[in-house]
Amino acid sequence: MGTDETQINAPEPGANRNFHLSFICVYLWLKLLRLYSPANAVHFFGMAYSRNNLDWMCERGILALVIGMLMFAPLAFGAVDTWAWLVVQVLAAGVFLLWIARLWLNPKPRLLWPPLAWVVLAFMVYAVARWWTADIEYVARLETLQVLVFGFVFFAALNNLRGQEEISAVSTALIVTGTFSACYAVAQMTHHSNQVWNEISPYLNRASGTYISPNDLAGYLALLLPLALAYLLVGKLHIVTRILLIYAAIAMAAGLAVTFSRAGYIAAAAGIVLLLGILLFHGNHRLKAVVLLAVLLAGGGFATTHYLSKTLGYMRRVAEPGATLSVDVVGDSSSTRWSLWQAAGRMWLDHPWFGVGPAHYDYLFRKYRPETLQLRPDRAHNDYINLLADWGTVGGGIVLAGMGIFVFWLRKSWPHVRRDENAFGTGQSNRFAFFLGAACGLTALAVHSAMDFDLHIPAIALTGVTLLALAASTARYATERWWYRPQLPAKLAGTAALGVTAFYLSAQAFRLGNESKWLAQAQALPIFSSERAATLAQAYAAEPKNFATAYAIGECYRTQSLTGGHDYIELGQKALDWYARAIRNNPLDGYSYLRTGMCLDWLDRTAESGPAYRAAESCEPNGYYLVANIGWHYVQTGDYAAAEEWFKRSLRLSGNNPIAENYLAICEAKLAERASGRPQLPANY
Repeated sequence: MGTDETQINAPEPGANRNFHLSFICVYLWLKLLRLYSPANAVHFFGMAYSRNNLDWMCERGILALVIGMLMFAPLAFGAVDTWAWLVVQVLAAGVFLLWIARLWLNPKPRLLWPPLAWVVLAFMVYAVARWWTADIEYVARLETLQVLVFGFVFFAALNNLRGQEEISAVSTALIVTGTFSACYAVAQMTHHSNQVWNEISPYLNRASGTYISPNDLAGYLALLLPLALAYLLVGKLHIVTRILLIYAAIAMAAGLAVTFSRAGYIAAAAGIVLLLGILLFHGNHRLKAVVLLAVLLAGGGFATTHYLSKTLGYMRRVAEPGATLSVDVVGDSSSTRWSLWQAAGRMWLDHPWFGVGPAHYDYLFRKYRPETLQLRPDRAHNDYINLLADWGTVGGGIVLAGMGIFVFWLRKSWPHVRRDENAFGTGQSNRFAFFLGAACGLTALAVHSAMDFDLHIPAIALTGVTLLALAASTARYATERWWYRPQLPAKLAGTAALGVTAFYLSAQAFRLGNESKWLAQAQALPIFSSERAATLAQAYAAEPKNFATAYAIGECYRTQSLTGGHDYIELGQKALDWYARAIRNNPLDGYSYLRTGMCLDWLDRTAESGPAYRAAESCEPNGYYLVANIGWHYVQTGDYAAAEEWFKRSLRLSGNNPIAENYLAICEAKLAERASGRPQLPANY
């Protein structure tokens, strides 16, 4: 990936800075839990001991763990890496265990179960069913585990964090985290750095905050900015808190601006316009909404004219949106997104009811790849289309029903939530502020999800699910119908579901953590070495369904076999065995078939390699690299005319293709040699 620009990285933070940051995070966490003073801490433990109020302690524990997840995930690259997600997974397991304790400690537990809860439960059950029937068990399991975590976190927040004090703590945690990430993004831009903690983002001239992708930060801030503005305009707050919210809103707006995410701008504008549009029809808030709108327009215009318009990121992303980017990133242009959406649409048409499988889009994309797009997309860059491709009409119908039910109950709850605002004529209400901010933030998330894959970024999905649950809990103001007193059978069922899930999440965390440890050790060893193969084998023993590990081990043995040592046949057979494991775990990967065929050719078993190449082509008919390697197969068999056609096809798919270029020259020389009878290449070439 070439670039004509100088990459400037921010210096590594020192040990003292890390200490101060850790201290601040702990202080904020304790403050959110109302334990920030020694007197309150003593009161907390004293009350727990003297009154034996274990139920209250469990409730505070759930609040602490949820806030921990909501703050940790965005700061840990969005929790997209395995290690970060495992931390979230373990914290979620702790939430479920504490909820079990509350079910039995509270003498009269009450369960809030609005209609939306049935939709969430239906999708969780459907996800488990699709996991068991998926072609690639490993990726389907990881995707389903995320669905289960988000689903149970929804239920836990709905039934344990619905109080005003808990909602305020969660809102504060989200706004603090969003502000920090936004400030980090502004610092990146001012220092011309693309460093994120100890990692390097491939996006030059765009800030990404604590995420790797600027688009992810934009989606996260678009979700939180309406919440901060709603508390600022509507909340019943102390003047100091209101001033801090002004700074937070400015910081988040600035952080969003330096991402240069056009989709993020549109989503944030949708959420803010909805917020201000609602307030314009309220006499208590009309003036403030007009003033804020004027400030946003004037401030945004000034900042754009005097600062943003002079940055290279603005020139390339906004002023000249069709310009070529310095880094070729999947999904950064509208034409690329359209190709990804078309591929997803064809997947859905071929698998209309149940889709291709959880998280299978990236692996089926190779079969549906257009000739003009040779990159790996990961997702469809549209959560709705991706939903249909992966989960089919059934999954899409469940989600659509949930969205409809949520909007319906928002409207039903609206007058009851506003009642507190108008009770004393002040027009200020934290309940109404959260309700309005969450609704507008979720609207922004829904808009941004139409242009990116926010719901597949754990930090954003977790934040959205928590806000969704707390907003859905306002249905209790409209009616008492959704309250239940769980009896013994319901308690046993809930305990079993939560307990099994917590145990399975913990077991999976241990299993995947062990695998990650061995994979990290393998990365540090010489590529294709015997030591690396042995370490990868340990990772495969920890997780025997990971096809990528089996393929990597096969590559080690195949490469060693190509050196032509005395044991090359034995090494080649080992490679074939590992490729066979990879194919069993993922029958949709064309490269395992391709390497099988290449290994058979090397072992002089060319008669057996044909089916492997045909299977490889059926998995990825338009992949330039795979097509070029099929041409290599025909070179080995001496069929230069057939090889020439494959190399020409590979060059049509991608012009920057040295394998096809070099071998095509050899084929043309060999064919000319046969036609003329005179050698065109040096002997033994």
